[in-house]
Amino acid sequence: MSLVLDAGALIALERDEQVLWERVEVAHLTGRPPLTHGGVVAQVWRGGSGRQARLAKALLGTRVVPLNDELGRRAGVLLARTGLVDAIDAALVALCQGGDQIVTSDPHDIAALADAARIDIDIVRA
Repeated sequence: MSLVLDAGALIALERDEQVLWERVEVAHLTGRPPLTHGGVVAQVWRGGSGRQARLAKALLGTRVVPLNDELGRRAGVLLARTGLVDAIDAALVALCQGGDQIVTSDPHDIAALADAARIDIDIVRA
């Protein structure tokens, strides 16, 4: 099981929400660091320079995969199946495997995308 983080989850970490930091710590202790992709990072990163120290810390311990052609195509298929338009969310769901836990500020769309992907994931509101 992987802990998968959307932009809302990363913002919650930046705001120092302790329950989420505890989830991140558990993920590290089990040897499976949190997972996201570069498009999610683009949604939240504004240059750091000391202003985003907590976010920078969270990203250091997060496996950030590229939003490449393969992932983009898988995300596009999910968008076609659902009629949704958020490619960043679709790519995040496309990264998931059954049993993963995704922390999101948009559980409704994530649930629709997970249904379209035919995967059983645990959706946690950020």
